[in-house]
Amino acid sequence: MTAEKKKYRFLFIQPFQLSTGGRFADKYHSAELPKEQRLRMNYLNIGHLLEDVEWDFHGGPVAPYGDWAVETREEFCHVAAARLPIVRAACESGKYNAIVLLGGGEPGFLESREIARKYGIPVTSCAFSQMHIASMLGNKFSVIDFTETHNMFYYDLVVRHCLTERCASIRNINFYHARPGVEDENTIDKEREKALRGEPSEAVERTVKEAVAAIEEDGAEVITFGCSDVFWLQSFLQKRLHDIGWEVPVLEGYSCAIVLAKLFVDLGVDASGLNFPSERPKRWRRKKTF
Repeated sequence: MTAEKKKYRFLFIQPFQLSTGGRFADKYHSAELPKEQRLRMNYLNIGHLLEDVEWDFHGGPVAPYGDWAVETREEFCHVAAARLPIVRAACESGKYNAIVLLGGGEPGFLESREIARKYGIPVTSCAFSQMHIASMLGNKFSVIDFTETHNMFYYDLVVRHCLTERCASIRNINFYHARPGVEDENTIDKEREKALRGEPSEAVERTVKEAVAAIEEDGAEVITFGCSDVFWLQSFLQKRLHDIGWEVPVLEGYSCAIVLAKLFVDLGVDASGLNFPSERPKRWRRKKTF
């Protein structure tokens, strides 16, 4: 007897991967681990969301700018362009009914939606999904993020998704990726490994401090995260806020992007053809208003 075909057929695409053995390579952006671990199911508790999903994982393009993780607008631009051929090939394969773009900065998201709409395939991403779900849970949300450069890239995403009136603040815990020219820096990767081993983590402490400030000072009613390399903080922060009495939802992007992809498949919809028109649409509008 053949296995029952699952309703959801998703492809997860990383924004980039680093050359195995490179100086700044980490295990989540190289090809050494099985797909379940590269999707970080082991600490994000998203396995239950995939029980009814037949899914593949693509590590993304090899970072075209160097062998370190993306942080700047320039680097995001490089990986956005490099990810688009992967999206197109996935659509043309006919294997998937949704595509989930991994990475908190969602490089190439709008362009991927334009490509996939021609095939009737919805595309979701982490920032877009978190922000919209957060907006349904409270009046305002705040974003916990790392690095000044990434904060400002994420600021642009809030503006792009027309949610400036719903975003209370972006709060910076000021950790970084390892990259050329910087030595002996306590990176976010080191903080993650300490926390997952059960050791004290300064990143966790800063996150709790900034989340409480976002609630008390900025008016946030929901907490979200920026870069996917801080998504691991979700469970730690949710517990700590609960323990001190704050009844505030804490979201991370992978879960939100998966759930939103399922919703679009269930509704049988993808991006609007007015927002992402075909090259020669049958109907067109004389005027676009704001």
